[in-house]
Amino acid sequence: MRVPILATGMSGLVGTRIAELLHAEFSFEDLSFDTGVDITDPGSVEKHIAKSSAQVVLHMAAKTDVDACEDDKLLGEEGGAWMVNVFGTQNVVSAAQKFGKRVIYISTDFVFDGIKNHYTEEDEPNPMNWYAVTKYEGEKIVARAYGCIVRISYPYRAYFPNKKDFVARILGNLKNGKSVVGLTDHIFTPTFIDDIASALRIILSRHLYGIFHVVGSSSHSVYEAVEIIANVFGYKASITQTTREKYFHNRAFRPFKLALNNAKIRKLGISMRGFEEGLRQVKKQTQRRISTI
Repeated sequence: MRVPILATGMSGLVGTRIAELLHAEFSFEDLSFDTGVDITDPGSVEKHIAKSSAQVVLHMAAKTDVDACEDDKLLGEEGGAWMVNVFGTQNVVSAAQKFGKRVIYISTDFVFDGIKNHYTEEDEPNPMNWYAVTKYEGEKIVARAYGCIVRISYPYRAYFPNKKDFVARILGNLKNGKSVVGLTDHIFTPTFIDDIASALRIILSRHLYGIFHVVGSSSHSVYEAVEIIANVFGYKASITQTTREKYFHNRAFRPFKLALNNAKIRKLGISMRGFEEGLRQVKKQTQRRISTI
């Protein structure tokens, strides 16, 4: 019998793949506009959580467009970023607490300022843009309720027509022979979504609490990442080098180094692929899908 899980954000890039990979063990009950739930409306959230037999709420819904969130900063708590990422999280957590359910909250590497060489779960967040501020506020709400915080970073997967992740966008340019912009001074930690699903299988099953960095096992500059993508997929890359200062001019600030350490989850027996290994899986899955069409 599958274990019921209440979940927000199931229609997104990460959520849909989690549902695909974990459907044999878990039955996900969608909390979204499609099922009549607005997480910014506490009554709507409480009504649906109250009637569910699920003991866990997997909270993935968020406003994630970094630049759009920065535009919301002028509106403060009345802006969409705060309404969804903070008030929405508070509503989910409050209802979960009221009916004795635990919360697993999907957060982001952006809560860090990017000045250290790498970050562990013990490092203190210092958000540098409004998106990060709202996500960290959500973390604090979950932490006070003794929930589980799962930080992910730059997720990618083999196929998702509704939204292109960064790998898909770069591949699109490479296929068309276009030059790709490669930042030389922006370090990030790409994460294969299938590995996120595998980690969540363990976290859901073992009733874990606290903070976990569910991220890939290698960090790269954007320039390096483009080279790796081109090499794995067999393209000749034309890369235009640039810097964070130029590329993000007049946009929300991005942290410099977002190299997150995943040693804590490795101790739980969770294996996270490095970027090249993850891409090779993406390539295999893409070829398999094409062969069945």
